Amino acid sequence: MKRLLALLFFLGTLPTLAEVRMPKLFGDHMVLQRRKPVPVWGWADPNERLKVTFNGQTKQVKAGKDGRWRTTLDPMEAGGPFVLTVQGKTGQLSIQDVLVGEVWICSGQSNMEWTVRQATNAAEEMRTANYPQIRHFGVKHVTSVQPQTDVSGQWLVCNPATVGEFTAVGYFFARELVQKLNVPIGLMHTSWGGTHSETWTSREAMESDPDLRPAVAKIPADGDAATRLQKEKLLRALAEKQGSSMPTPAEVRAGIRLDYDASTWPLMKLPQAWEGDFPNLNGVAWFRREFELPASADLNDVTLSLGKVDDNDSTFVNGVFVGSRRVWDENRTYVLPGGLLKSGRNVIAVRVEDSWGGGGLVGGDATFGLSGKGLSVPLTGNWQFRVSEVFPSSVENDPNTYSTLLFNAMLNPLIPMAMQGVIWYQGESNAGRAYQYRTAFPLMIQDWRNHWNRLEPSAGAFPFLFVQLSSFNADNGTSQKGSTWAELREAQTMTLKLPNTGMAVASDIGDPKDIHPKNKLDVGKRLAAEALRVAYTPRDANAKRIDSTDVSRGPMFDQLKIEGNRAVLTFKNSGRGLMTPDRYGYLKGFEVASNDQKFYYARAEIQGSKVIVFCPDVANPVAIRYGWADDNSDVNLYNKEGFPAVPFRTDTWKGITEGVKF
Repeated sequence: MKRLLALLFFLGTLPTLAEVRMPKLFGDHMVLQRRKPVPVWGWADPNERLKVTFNGQTKQVKAGKDGRWRTTLDPMEAGGPFVLTVQGKTGQLSIQDVLVGEVWICSGQSNMEWTVRQATNAAEEMRTANYPQIRHFGVKHVTSVQPQTDVSGQWLVCNPATVGEFTAVGYFFARELVQKLNVPIGLMHTSWGGTHSETWTSREAMESDPDLRPAVAKIPADGDAATRLQKEKLLRALAEKQGSSMPTPAEVRAGIRLDYDASTWPLMKLPQAWEGDFPNLNGVAWFRREFELPASADLNDVTLSLGKVDDNDSTFVNGVFVGSRRVWDENRTYVLPGGLLKSGRNVIAVRVEDSWGGGGLVGGDATFGLSGKGLSVPLTGNWQFRVSEVFPSSVENDPNTYSTLLFNAMLNPLIPMAMQGVIWYQGESNAGRAYQYRTAFPLMIQDWRNHWNRLEPSAGAFPFLFVQLSSFNADNGTSQKGSTWAELREAQTMTLKLPNTGMAVASDIGDPKDIHPKNKLDVGKRLAAEALRVAYTPRDANAKRIDSTDVSRGPMFDQLKIEGNRAVLTFKNSGRGLMTPDRYGYLKGFEVASNDQKFYYARAEIQGSKVIVFCPDVANPVAIRYGWADDNSDVNLYNKEGFPAVPFRTDTWKGITEGVKF
C-alpha cells in the first residue's frame, strides 16, 4: 500500500502534457489570406518546440512559458487545396483542404446575420450555389466582459446543402468576388442581431472617448457579476410594474375569459416592444384588451390584425383560440369564426413568448385592430398585461447589457488572422443616437485596425466597407418632424473620411414595411463593387472591372449654388452621367427650405451634369435635402452605371439626436 501511495504521489507531481491545439478558426476547409504574412498560432506545453508546415514552407517555433506559440507563414499566391500541419512532442494537428485566397470578415447586426435561406429567391439561390471556392466560418453567439482567445464555429464549403445558413450579404459579396477575381473567398462571419456598435468596441477605445468612457465604469469584473446585476435590474422593473411575486400559469390563463377581473393588471401602450419597460426580458407575457361592439355591427367575416409579434403568439377572443404564429416578422391576421364576437363587451388575450430581442406586440405598419363590413375597431392604446415567465437568457448572454461584450467574445479571438478587410451592416440599433455615431462608428473602425496592427503590422488600414441604412419607416421620420434614420445615414456618409472605406447605398432596395429587406443580392454586389475599388487593383480583378469608367458607387453631393429661386447641385462620382429610371424623367426625394427651416417637396430635374431644384413655395432657397426620411424609398437619382445617389442635406441645422448619449 505504501508503494502504491508513493507511486500515486509521484505521478501526481508530473506535469500534465498539454495537447497541441489551435483556435477553432484553424479548421478543415479554411481559407488563408494570399499575398500577406499569415500568422499561425495556438497552444502547447510550456517551452515546447513545434514544426509548422504548409504549402512548401516549414517554420520552427517554441511555445512560451504560458504555452502559447505563434509563427508567421510567408506571403503566398492563391491556390490549394493544401494541408496545414503542426507537429510537437505532445501530438500533431493536420488541417485538411486549406485554400489560399481572399479572407473577409462579415460583421454587424441582423441584416448581416440574415441568411441565404431568408433572402429573395432563396430556393433558386440555394439550388445553384455550387461554389466550392467560397468557404464560410460562422462564429457562434457568445458574450464576455473579458477578452477571449477562441470562438466556436466551423468552416463550411459552399454548396446547395450548406449555403442556406450563410450570411446572405456575405455570400452574394463573395460570389461576385469569385467571379471577378477567380480566387477562393473565405468569409469569417461574426454578427449578432439588434446590437449596438459599442458592444463591438474594445474597452481601450471606449475609455478614449469622453462621452463613452462612463459606460466602461459600469462593466462588471466578471460574467457572474454581470448576470447578477442584470437579474437584479430586471426583477426591480418587474416588481415596480406588477409586484414582487410572479403569477401562476392558471392565473394569467384565466385572463382569456371575459368574466375574469384583470383590474389589478398593469397597463402597457401597444403596439411596442416590451424592452422599454423590461430591459432584456426574454420570456412569456399575456396581453389583454376589452372592447365594446355596437348592437348594429355586422359581426360576420371580421378580421383581427395584430401586426408583428416578437417572437410567438397564441391569440384568444372571448376565451376561444383563434390562431398562432411562430415567425416573429410575419403579420398576424386572424379571420374570426362567425358568432364568436358579441354586441357589447368582448375580450382579446394574447400569449407572447419571446426568446431573444425586443419581445411583445411590436406592430410595425400593419393594421392594429378589428375590421369587417362596416366595422373598424382600432386596438392601439393601453392593454392589460402580466409577465408570467422569465427565461434564463434574460440575464445571460445579452450583448447590449454592457459595452465591449462582443468585441471581447466574438472579435478579439479573430485577431490577428490575416484577412483582406471587413464588410459591415449595422446602424439600426444606433439610430436613436445617430449624432454620436459620427464619432462612435469611426472609433470602432480605428479600434479594430489598431488591434490588428498591434499584433500584425502588415494589416495596415485594412479596407472597411459598410452598408448605409436602407429605407424603412421606423417612426414616420421626415425633414419636418426629424428622422433618426436620416441622421444615422449622414453619420455613415461622414465616416467615409477615414482612409480605405467604402459604402453601399441601399435606400432604393429596402422595404418600408420590413427592417430586414430580403434583397441581399444587390447589397452584396454593391459591396463587391466597392471592394474592387478600395481593396484591389485592375490586375487583381482579372480585367473584369465593373465597367470601363471604373465607377463603383453612386453620385455624392459636391456643391450647391443658388441662382435666384433655383438651387443648382453638382455631384462627385457621376460616372458617365446622371440619370433616373423614371420614364418621365422626374426626380423624387428632393426638398427645399429657406431660412425658416420649413421644408417643401421640390421639383428637380437633370440638366447635363447638374440637378436643378425648384419649389414655387420657396422664393429664397438656402437648403436642399435628398432622401431625408426614415423611409426614403422614393429616391431615384443614379449615375448611368446604375449606382444610386447618396442621401444628403446641405444644411447643418440641429437634428433630433444631437445630445443623445450612450
